[in-house]
Amino acid sequence: MGPMISVASARRYARALLSALALQAAAPAAAAGAGTDLFSSETISISSDFRLVGVDGERAWLDDGFGKLRFGASEGTNRSDFHVEPEFGEANLVWRPRLSWAVSGTIVAAVQNKDGLEAGLSEAFVSFKPLSGGKTSFSARAGLMWPAISLEHSGPEWAVTETITPSAINSWVGEEVKVVGAEASLATEVGGNKLSATAGIFDFNDTAGTLLAFRGWALHDEKAMAFKRQPLPPLNGFIQYVQPRFSHPLIDIDYKFLKHPGFYAKLAWEAPFPLRLEAIHYDNRADPEAVNADLEWGWRTKFDNIGAVLDLNDNLQLRTQGMAGHTRMGVPENGVIWVDTRFRSAYLLLTRHFERGSVSGRIEAFGTRNHGSTVTSEDDEDGWAVTLAARRSFGKLATGLIELVHVESDRAARERAGIAPKQSQTQLQMALRVHW
Repeated sequence: MGPMISVASARRYARALLSALALQAAAPAAAAGAGTDLFSSETISISSDFRLVGVDGERAWLDDGFGKLRFGASEGTNRSDFHVEPEFGEANLVWRPRLSWAVSGTIVAAVQNKDGLEAGLSEAFVSFKPLSGGKTSFSARAGLMWPAISLEHSGPEWAVTETITPSAINSWVGEEVKVVGAEASLATEVGGNKLSATAGIFDFNDTAGTLLAFRGWALHDEKAMAFKRQPLPPLNGFIQYVQPRFSHPLIDIDYKFLKHPGFYAKLAWEAPFPLRLEAIHYDNRADPEAVNADLEWGWRTKFDNIGAVLDLNDNLQLRTQGMAGHTRMGVPENGVIWVDTRFRSAYLLLTRHFERGSVSGRIEAFGTRNHGSTVTSEDDEDGWAVTLAARRSFGKLATGLIELVHVESDRAARERAGIAPKQSQTQLQMALRVHW
């Protein structure tokens, strides 16, 4: 086992790191003079999201259940019929100071609806993008951030653009794949082809994979906040004694920053015709035998993700991603580690754009397979989902969305919560997003 540390110590260490990054970024601003813009209408923005939600089915994973959606059964029940309630989605305060012509910052404070209101730090990083006079350009960033994996999110709020709910792949990225680190990108153009390569090194993502192993895939727009925790569903007879019913996505289990740094590498190609392809490999290099005082463990998680964006015509766009990987945790017993979970998922998203909005349809499939000594085939799952959504803008300040998601999945571990392994859920949401 690794060294025992407390979550409070890990939080203090992370806060100190982020403060150091902020001070380092402020240094160029003092010397830059021209190009500095700290507080103006261009650097500060506020957004909010209000909803009317109708849903049926099992208890949501945010309510300690196995549910695949953000909302689910009414409080205190394992399953309920279709019911409608108003809900608060989230609010974001975004500060993007420009420290010089080449250096800027992004800090996002967020409030989201998560078993009550949860406020926290969503992102905080410094970007470096010098002016380029040729076909080759360089950029870099460092701090608290999501790696550039999702093809469905954009902007400093890291918001889903065409739907309310992202795919299972990008829901998981949002809830568990957040890092403290640095990345650099190099882009060039050759014969009308745009090529780019990105490499990142990071830490504080030692528990990525916990939710996939114990809960499975889900579709929702909840995001991991710095130093906040995610709930876990009922655990099996052994795991409940060695793992708490929560996980911190942003944590360094052994309290030795960059002792075993994780890394990711991404390649992207944009063809002369309207096609973009990209591939990313991620490895957090966590020690699966490391454990802290709260019994949170390191999870050695690796995955490969490929994605494509194809413009079929001026108004019709196809996006797709596929991900496959595995995550491991615990101590080997008779040569077999406690948890060894293989996971995979893929989706197709077709969007028809109009002058003031869009309509979208998405289909996807997902699954996990377990080969560990304590988490076995009863935690395997298979599932699929279909999403239909429409978006319309109302001027520059407001956007309305309506979305229908239906998901079906099979997971024997649901019997621990007293429900059948096969479950289906339907969720209808109407959202109003306001941006100032």
